[in-house]
Amino acid sequence: MTLPEQYRALKERAAIGACAPRKTIGVAGRDRAGYLQGLLTNDIQALTAGTGCYAAWLTPQGRMLTDLHIFESGDMMLLDVPADLLHATLQRLDQFLFSEDVQLSDLSETLEAVWIHGPAAASMLEQVLAGAAGLESWPEYHNTRAEFGGSPVVAARVSQLGVPGFVVYVEPARQPDLQRALVEAGASVAEHAAIEAARIEAGYPLFGVDMTSETIPLEAGIEDRAISLSKGCYVGQEVIIRVLHRGHGRVAKRLVALRMHGERPQEVPARDARIFSQDRAVGVVTSAASSPQFGSVALGYVHRDFVAPGTRVEVEMPGGRIPAVVSQSPLGP
Repeated sequence: MTLPEQYRALKERAAIGACAPRKTIGVAGRDRAGYLQGLLTNDIQALTAGTGCYAAWLTPQGRMLTDLHIFESGDMMLLDVPADLLHATLQRLDQFLFSEDVQLSDLSETLEAVWIHGPAAASMLEQVLAGAAGLESWPEYHNTRAEFGGSPVVAARVSQLGVPGFVVYVEPARQPDLQRALVEAGASVAEHAAIEAARIEAGYPLFGVDMTSETIPLEAGIEDRAISLSKGCYVGQEVIIRVLHRGHGRVAKRLVALRMHGERPQEVPARDARIFSQDRAVGVVTSAASSPQFGSVALGYVHRDFVAPGTRVEVEMPGGRIPAVVSQSPLGP
């Protein structure tokens, strides 16, 4: 399939593909929620069986160590983290363990993820999984244990691309079988370029790409889904509260969506390409792609004076700067 065909399948039916490599950690024991509550930005103790959330782990200076998808199953929690941070995250979690009843486990060799996105993703999963029903009405991060061909799996809703999205954690040996079954049910396999175009259109930042160890969550705009403002203390909270309450949420820079314009609207900027307002460098591109619907699109950080939708800027290219406009995220017609 061509890129436009894969993109159309994702938007109109369903497509299989991950935004980035990620791995899983198991956290068991009766103290698991309280233990994570003091480390992570979201309200972990509020989770009940079959629910979950998105969260960040911060330094005392409020900068990100990692992001996490968290799923509570009733007898353990599953933490989904960037693959290259798995071991560092496990080690750091272990360092904060004292007398709590908590057991940590590396599940990287036990579970593999299959991600599927699109309007028909729910119905296709219901065709191939036993014990998973009503997926279309699931709220974000709802999760359940189910079966695929007699093998146990965990299915969860996590929408990342502007369409309903789901992830299924399955034994590594069964991952190809699950993917094949979804294709037989009508799904397409999408290459990274199609996934990336939809992700940028949706304004969904990735840790390690659009967010790094220098990022404060408020700069990336993830506070509404990653940070609880009603929970007790966690590492880095003082910085977040100071910015929100004393600074009225004002940070020096913010992540925005950009659409290229002018005579070269299809030209895709490189990561780290500089963003200008006249002769002033006001930001930098973090990710970019060619969208079959919108042309060249990007995410990037710009100075807070240039974040309003409709703001005109220029993006650095090898052949000279091209005009771009700060756009509402997610992108629309």
